[in-house]
Amino acid sequence: MMFTVRLRSVLSFTFIVFATALLIQVGPLQATTHSQTAAPQGQFSEMVAMRDGVKLATDVFIPEGKGPWPVVLTRTPYNKLLLGGQNKLWTANNYVFVVQDCRGRFKSEGKYMPFMDDHFDGYDTVEWAARQPWSSGKVGMIGASAMGITANQAAIMAPPHLAAIYVQVAPASAYQQAIYTGGVFRKEMNEQWLKSQNALDVLNLTFQHYLDDGYLNIREGRLHWEEVEVPAYNWGGWYDIFSQGNIDNFTGLQSRGGGLAAGNQKLMMGPWAHGKVEEVDYPNAAPDQLEPKRWFDYWLKGAANKIMEEPPVKYYVMGDAGDAQAPGNEWRTAATWPVPAKTTSFFLHAGGKLNESLPQDASAKSTYQYDPKNPVPTVGGGNLFSKKGPMDQRVIGDRKDVLKFSTTPLSSPVEITGHVIVELMADSDCPDTDWTAKLVDVFPDGTERLVLDSALRARFREGFDHEVLMKKGQIYKFKIDLWSTSLVFNKGHRIAVHISSSNDPRFDPNPNTGKPLRADSETRVATNTIHHNRAYPSRILLPVVRKYEATQITRQTN
Repeated sequence: MMFTVRLRSVLSFTFIVFATALLIQVGPLQATTHSQTAAPQGQFSEMVAMRDGVKLATDVFIPEGKGPWPVVLTRTPYNKLLLGGQNKLWTANNYVFVVQDCRGRFKSEGKYMPFMDDHFDGYDTVEWAARQPWSSGKVGMIGASAMGITANQAAIMAPPHLAAIYVQVAPASAYQQAIYTGGVFRKEMNEQWLKSQNALDVLNLTFQHYLDDGYLNIREGRLHWEEVEVPAYNWGGWYDIFSQGNIDNFTGLQSRGGGLAAGNQKLMMGPWAHGKVEEVDYPNAAPDQLEPKRWFDYWLKGAANKIMEEPPVKYYVMGDAGDAQAPGNEWRTAATWPVPAKTTSFFLHAGGKLNESLPQDASAKSTYQYDPKNPVPTVGGGNLFSKKGPMDQRVIGDRKDVLKFSTTPLSSPVEITGHVIVELMADSDCPDTDWTAKLVDVFPDGTERLVLDSALRARFREGFDHEVLMKKGQIYKFKIDLWSTSLVFNKGHRIAVHISSSNDPRFDPNPNTGKPLRADSETRVATNTIHHNRAYPSRILLPVVRKYEATQITRQTN
């Protein structure tokens, strides 16, 4: 989990109730001695000075008895008073709990610029907490969403006394996983969040950096991984707004981290969203509320609770939640991520067919018109404010600008676990347009459950750090990253792919003009063509798990 030292982030993140703890140790702990003396009891507040003199409002909750104690720290832009109630979990287990308003928020001084100052402020707060007489000198940071981001930002700065972090639902890349997924502005999430934070003034700044120029990133792809040395627990959801972020943080730090980071990471992925999952109730899906405590007990207290002897990956395999006999709907563990799977191509064919055979037709293609003034509405998925999760896509209706391809009913269940990619061979009569794709589980009764969805702005097909407009009628290859999932398509179900050019308000509709983002109100209707023939095959690549008994996958009973 790599985060840039010079953060330039104007992300949108929502408040998640009862954030779990993520502890990252980013440097060797410096020796700090504290005497076993009586410390203040109960709760008190303090204005803690940062390196530039700005003071941040901080509440401290002290356990009963004599310290010193390890510290669990949360930093939030959502008002520390809303999180203070979490202190009882920690103080009852002999931790000091510290919660702080981010710079410029509520009772803290300074100007609020979302996530612009939290790297330095996080470092300074960790070190302040470590120096206090009630502190053992070991500090862990915990948080979900925005609070998880502030933990990650502090970790990359390597405060010497940060011993571990427990991060729930937070991205690895602000640009790719929060602001411009596939190069397309995530309107539903960012605009409303910035409004709720009274920070709409940064929106124009965001639009100025619609290229991935590094300004909006909270990680730097080629730097700092080797500097992160603390154990990290990443906790994410398959329908969460940042789902791929927790996976990327785990895999990156697991493979490239130094010091205590290497081999001391954990990942948990469940059937959750950034809030309530609509329409489907997955069985046995509740997270273990004691996991953060176990993590901190091990890394901050040295408890012999064997948490590090357990497999590092725990993930939920979704299935048909309405059928008690359906495969899936269970927790698995694994030694690494991704789990063993065979990347399998399912090709788009004429007549809306989808199968593993390469198309033999010489010229098959499907054409539709995309009008930015009449975009396809968002129904479910990884949203922040809108309804979310595996919602039935049939409510969108029969639209000519939505192409649907599906397999025949499956003769046996098919499990996919891992990263999903859609590759389109396509052209347009406009210099720029968007391509959207959805992976859908079609039930025998016709229900179309959304599994994954994403988008790609055509001008970024060669990279997000530069733009190349299209030439009319020229066929290009477009790669749409749908992120990751784990699901069993049950017998009798069909695997489907839906292709279009809009998904509003989840993604900002492309005006098709080729001009810079939000340059003006001009729009054009695009005639877009998807090719699915022998010369220009389009496909979805699915990570198919063919054998459940693969050596690195074990079933777990709960």
